[in-house]
Amino acid sequence: MEQFLQWFRQAGPYINAHRGKTFVVQFGGAAVESERFPSLIHDLALLNALGIRLVLVHGARPQVEQRLRDAGQELRYVNGLRLTDSDDLPLVKQAVGRVRIRIEALLSMGVANSPMHGARLRVVSGNLITARPLGVREGVDYRFTGEVRRIDGRAIRLWLDQNAIVLLSPLGYSPTGEIFNLSAEDVATATAMALRADKLLVLSESPTLRATDGRPIRELSPGDVERLLAARADLSEESGRHLRQALQACRAGVRRIHLLERGVDGALLLELFTRDGVGTLITADIYEGLRPASIDDIGGILALIQPLEDDGTLVRRSRERLEMEIERFSLLERDGTIIGCMALYPFPEEQIGELACVAIQPNYRNSGRAESLLRFVERQAREQGLNRLFVLTTRAAHWFQERGFEPAAVTDLPVRKLVLYNWQRRSKVFVKTL
Repeated sequence: MEQFLQWFRQAGPYINAHRGKTFVVQFGGAAVESERFPSLIHDLALLNALGIRLVLVHGARPQVEQRLRDAGQELRYVNGLRLTDSDDLPLVKQAVGRVRIRIEALLSMGVANSPMHGARLRVVSGNLITARPLGVREGVDYRFTGEVRRIDGRAIRLWLDQNAIVLLSPLGYSPTGEIFNLSAEDVATATAMALRADKLLVLSESPTLRATDGRPIRELSPGDVERLLAARADLSEESGRHLRQALQACRAGVRRIHLLERGVDGALLLELFTRDGVGTLITADIYEGLRPASIDDIGGILALIQPLEDDGTLVRRSRERLEMEIERFSLLERDGTIIGCMALYPFPEEQIGELACVAIQPNYRNSGRAESLLRFVERQAREQGLNRLFVLTTRAAHWFQERGFEPAAVTDLPVRKLVLYNWQRRSKVFVKTL
């Protein structure tokens, strides 16, 4: 019971942060066939109840393949895309339709004593996707396999404003009345881009991405994704496809893309309502413009922190001290201008680090940039083997508490820091477990 209470209280800030946001959730046909699919539906209903605007994009690859096999049709794939001819298309429509109906039926449940009781969800689907044929590429005619031409974002937003869940299938319609078989990845990415969704959440059949040392990869920038795709020949075909999808969405303005292992029970809830999550986050917010400081940045740092030193928010640092400690600093840069800084001083013998000299240019406060810088430094701390961070502050206590720092006593400081504590300044101590 105590663990539940602790988790529920910690989830509060995330509930508030996600309310009113638009999330596109993508899952494949294998998820629909899984015995855990009703649990996923329950989790989606809970997200809707918490005020999250949901667009669901489903796949149907295994169902379509089974239909084609049962009909004695050949399965033909080129560059990961299935060729769809006129004989295949009716079978594709049947398979996709059955999957869509199953999802709608589960979202309509309201049985007493079940997680769906009282949900009263409205599910909307329709001709919201305009498609065009892939045509002939490298000598291959893809026939009725197509790609997204346009998403009717206005109609989707109107339905979301009415608290409906929008369900999109991997079929699209051309202005001439033709139907095209689409990939769920293409539909989900185009939808997230058209809506400028706050998140694109991809439930993958592949395991969680891991580094070469076996540790799960929790955060990636677009540059990291490019390097990973170039260097890792061991990635599964699906993982590579989803990474390229995330890269496209991120560069088109979708702020955050989460790759989740669908087999993890409650993966959506764990990713959205816990501090560390269970998937891989791809976003430009975290690393774009973030970098370690160099000696050439001294002037920019001094200009940034001087107003905060003048009003007593920060302790004064001389140019000489900055030059000696410059390797401790991380910077947030925009168009060649330093707009944020943060320093990390490790105490490895106690596996703790001090977060210091936190500063953001006034015009960029309350924009999420300080959080991005904090996550960047937290990652550095973990890489150095630190498992806790502490901060001394006189005026920003609430900001740090809202980001997981908890009040601590001065005597909780590392011994070397305790000796230097300024009792006249009377800074408050806060500690965060990484």
